[in-house]
Amino acid sequence: MTVKSIVSSLTSSPLDLPHRPRRNRRSPVMRGFARETWLSPQHFIYPLFIHDGTGNIPIASMPGCERLSLDGLYREAEGALSEGVGSVVLFPATPEHLKTELAEHAYHPEGLVQRAIAGLKQRFPELVVVTDVALDPYSSAGHDGLVSPDGRILNDETVAILCKQALSQAEAGADIIAPSDMMDGRVAAIRGALDAAGHTEVAILSYTAKYASAFYGPFRDALDSAPKAGDKKTYQMDPANSREALRELELDELEGADMVMVKPAGAYLDVIRRIRESTTLPVAAYQVSGEYAMLKAASANGWLNERDVALESLLAIRRAGADVILTYYARQAARWLAER
Repeated sequence: MTVKSIVSSLTSSPLDLPHRPRRNRRSPVMRGFARETWLSPQHFIYPLFIHDGTGNIPIASMPGCERLSLDGLYREAEGALSEGVGSVVLFPATPEHLKTELAEHAYHPEGLVQRAIAGLKQRFPELVVVTDVALDPYSSAGHDGLVSPDGRILNDETVAILCKQALSQAEAGADIIAPSDMMDGRVAAIRGALDAAGHTEVAILSYTAKYASAFYGPFRDALDSAPKAGDKKTYQMDPANSREALRELELDELEGADMVMVKPAGAYLDVIRRIRESTTLPVAAYQVSGEYAMLKAASANGWLNERDVALESLLAIRRAGADVILTYYARQAARWLAER
């Protein structure tokens, strides 16, 4: 039989189908009625790299991203705000001569991050400024925590320094403190330090389930923050585990986290879903540098349509349960969404 004859026979005696999901897909309006997940700039936090120098420095492994000077940071933040992206998170590139065993520059009152926070809040009071709390940008060893002579990461000693770092950021005007170090007990300690100093309204966004992922390579290239020896597997989570994320979630909730995060996002959508179903707190997810770089590279080669795959990947993260997405695509995605 020909296709024409098959179609003719079927239309003369339609299938007996009481349920036809396609009826709800007939038009853009009807698809809107049935849409379960939506994406907008209000869902984005924009990660920005900064350096203490003049001019912006392109990051080869992350096309479209740069190490921004403070002037460049202010221009980028202004642009983000104009496009509906109301929050940024800062990551500093620290010169080698300021990196030490005890990472003292992490809490220097005139440090790059502290000056950047103050500058942003002075110029854009409505901007929500998020800060990273971890020692790797300031450590001569390149680890998130202090390193003992035998190579162990020292948990409790690190937490004491993280509290100093968080306090210095809050005093500079940070709205949200985001500890990414994965030391045990740091959320409770930071909450206590902030409250004792009168910063009771500063929120904590905890990196609850931060995995020892291979997707962080371009980020470490951007900040020159890779470990000088060893790896981060004794404090970041094993990519094989998801139940463990629920244990970390329970502890973060008990310790006073205001929001929780899964990092990376794309390869851990199942973890985002498990976290979402287990907490009433807002859930964030970080679309990390490796995810961004892969989409950029495939699009540059003409293998994928960048706009479509970027928005689809962000929508998938939202569908998995994320209320907030940290993404380098924040401004581009905001513009694409405005064109729809």
